[in-house]
Amino acid sequence: MSLQKIESKIHEIRGQKVMLDFDLAALYEVETKRLKEAVRRNIDSFPDDFMFELTNDELESLRTQFASSKTRGGIRYNPFAFTEQGVAMLSSVLKSKKAVQVHISIMRAFVALRQFALSYKDISLRLKEIEGKFTDVYEALNYLLDKDKMEVEQKKRIRIGYKVEKK
Repeated sequence: MSLQKIESKIHEIRGQKVMLDFDLAALYEVETKRLKEAVRRNIDSFPDDFMFELTNDELESLRTQFASSKTRGGIRYNPFAFTEQGVAMLSSVLKSKKAVQVHISIMRAFVALRQFALSYKDISLRLKEIEGKFTDVYEALNYLLDKDKMEVEQKKRIRIGYKVEKK
């Protein structure tokens, strides 16, 4: 299973990286209804930091993103959002070889996203350090460029006033 395919199904909701029940159901090749049934049968295994149900506002936001309808064929019930730990727990609730394979791929996708975020943060900090060191150089270069532009503009201006004759 492609990491990019899985990563595209990881969303940020309430400041957390989550996967939605209908995306997970598609990956596990089960109906969303069956996935939700399994979760409800084992609801004690899914505390709030593992899974939460989207609010109506969050669902409406999703509808506009996915352009799905409110009637037949669209999302009719508020989906569950599973954090990384919730996805891990879900694989223990859905006991099949497919669930294990999908779980491994999903965990790899979460790890890849975390590594990307850490490397991005590190690069950003390094760039800020470099910018801090070269602030004076940037200011000097900008001053010189502005000075040259002003001199060119000054020479192009039409002079008004007294005419000075050349000798």
